Amino acid sequence: MQGAGNDFVVFDNRLYNFQLDEIINLTPRLCHRRFGVGADGLLVLDVNVNDADYRMIYRNADGSDAGMCGNGARCLARFANKHGFSKNFRFKVHDKTYSAEVSETEVSIKFPVEPKPDDFFEIESSKALEVYSGTEHVVLWVDDDLIENEPYLRKLGRSIRYMSDIFPKGTNVNFIPISSNGNAIQMKTYERGVEDLTLACGTGALATAISYHKSQGNSPSAEYNYDIESNGGILKTSFYYNADSNSYTNLKLTGPAVFVFEGTYLV
Repeated sequence: MQGAGNDFVVFDNRLYNFQLDEIINLTPRLCHRRFGVGADGLLVLDVNVNDADYRMIYRNADGSDAGMCGNGARCLARFANKHGFSKNFRFKVHDKTYSAEVSETEVSIKFPVEPKPDDFFEIESSKALEVYSGTEHVVLWVDDDLIENEPYLRKLGRSIRYMSDIFPKGTNVNFIPISSNGNAIQMKTYERGVEDLTLACGTGALATAISYHKSQGNSPSAEYNYDIESNGGILKTSFYYNADSNSYTNLKLTGPAVFVFEGTYLV
């Protein structure tokens, strides 16, 4: 499946009952783009869960734990709907409960996290903001001519991702042009665990929208909506900003989630 160009191998664990260690070991083989199927990560629908309809297990292409994956969650929601679940349901990722709404053309995910980002800082002479949107992200403003220079972004993203003194867990790195405006914000993301630029990133889109909003300063309490443009397509983001607490709630991510092909993988 793919969601705005983020591609995933997806399977229903009700059929196989793989244990987590087996899933982790299998992931790099499945996701390898030469010796496997090829994907940014592995999505597993698992029903071993309380207080939700299913559990989403997601592993990066290298088998590491990604935390939350927004585009993956949208793809797995459509997969779940195709395999017997309703169009509206709740699912778990680790200890957090998310909700999904599936339509014919799009899938929306509501996030339970409430980011409260600290102040802006500087990395490699660029303005930056760290935002936790279900997983670790940093957003950097770069010169407009650099946003299309992918070799440069790839090298810078890899360097920042491993700055363990600033980001002890590592981080995903999102780049936006200095000239960004609220009509449509261009974004490119270097993803931890994929270790490359990807065509889109759902949690990165939310982190980028929040960062852009915060950069505007002194906004009133209200709901805000931003379209985030990536190479793989447009992701719609929305949230409620509380000016009194300087916090963001009711995070929502909407976009396409598409079946590409089905097949048999020989374990």
